[in-house]
Amino acid sequence: MESSKVIHAIYTDDDVLMLAVKKVKEAKHNIEEIYTPFPVHGLDKAMGLAPTRIAITAFMYGCLGLIVSIVMMNYIMIDDWPQDIGGKPSFSYLQNMPAFVPIMFELTVFFAAHLMVITFYLRSRMWPFKKAENPDPRTTDDHFLMEVSVHGDVNQLESFLAETGAVEINIVDKEAH
Repeated sequence: MESSKVIHAIYTDDDVLMLAVKKVKEAKHNIEEIYTPFPVHGLDKAMGLAPTRIAITAFMYGCLGLIVSIVMMNYIMIDDWPQDIGGKPSFSYLQNMPAFVPIMFELTVFFAAHLMVITFYLRSRMWPFKKAENPDPRTTDDHFLMEVSVHGDVNQLESFLAETGAVEINIVDKEAH
């Protein structure tokens, strides 16, 4: 089992963190992860992360919900148990479609929302009863933690991170998986 060192630089302001991330990336240091108590706008771009594809999955899940609603209503209201409700003909889906539009809309939104949340949790590997991976509990309240991998002189990296506005710097042994 191999172990490597990382530095946990703790910041107390999101604007200082953003500037620090830009400086660290310019200096060609590797940022392993950043832990924040709330989403920081633009942090993903500053870190150089690829854009999310969750919107594409939401569209696909919405289309699935629309298809399920059409098939379900056609089977229930036309094929299986046709009923004359308010004088509407019960032998044609197309003639009844205006009455089915709210159901189609609701199932489209239902499928997109619920399957998108499930996809997010699975993609983020956040399943029930999973042990938290947060290295410092203060990052759930009011602190920001930047985890930078150490390559080369530790003291130089520590002083560099202190110059970026870090209020606390800790060297941690992190086991490589």
